[in-house]
Amino acid sequence: MFFALGLTLLPKAVKRLNKSKFNVLARHSPVGYALAVLLAYCVVAGAFEVNLVFAAFLAAFTVVHKKRRLFADALDAISKVSFAFFIPVYLAIVGLKLDIVKAFSWKQLLIFLVGTCVIKILSVSLAGRLAGFHGLDLINLALTTNARGGPGIVLASVAFDAGIINATFYTTLVLAAIITSQFAGGWIEYVLHRGWPLLDADATRSEIAVAGDDTVAA
Repeated sequence: MFFALGLTLLPKAVKRLNKSKFNVLARHSPVGYALAVLLAYCVVAGAFEVNLVFAAFLAAFTVVHKKRRLFADALDAISKVSFAFFIPVYLAIVGLKLDIVKAFSWKQLLIFLVGTCVIKILSVSLAGRLAGFHGLDLINLALTTNARGGPGIVLASVAFDAGIINATFYTTLVLAAIITSQFAGGWIEYVLHRGWPLLDADATRSEIAVAGDDTVAA
């Protein structure tokens, strides 16, 4: 119910509140107003015992509903502070939950990592091939989308806090997210270092730009 309301009625209500002439906070302190919306969602989520991750997601969805970025400068300021402080703190908390000594299985990590990577790479490669990509493009798409990243860690944390998975599988999910993300970043760095395009479209745009420069020079 919380999720349904957050995707339908609440965005419309907050949108009206954003434009209200009585909304003094939004006019004089956009950052404070955006944070107030987030905290309001968190209060409601806490009252209904909903994980605060979903509250944060729905609050952001409300502010940027239908691709209309309200309070763009305020959101940019909040994102800078978040990436510089709150996200590192969150990842540190995730690290504190890990028990690599007692809740770690090499066998489970290898099976899960190899199995999920094979499935993800093959499925993305197939979809990319059907979409018209080929060669290095397919490899780049498959390896980069294989990265679990932050969403993988958040999913693991939510599942662990809800008691859906045990500590060993939680450790496996977090480590898999870190390993796949590092590998994807290393692969992109390698491709760029070799001077290869991430997509053929990039090479095409570069050739068009060079041809345009040559035409202007001529």
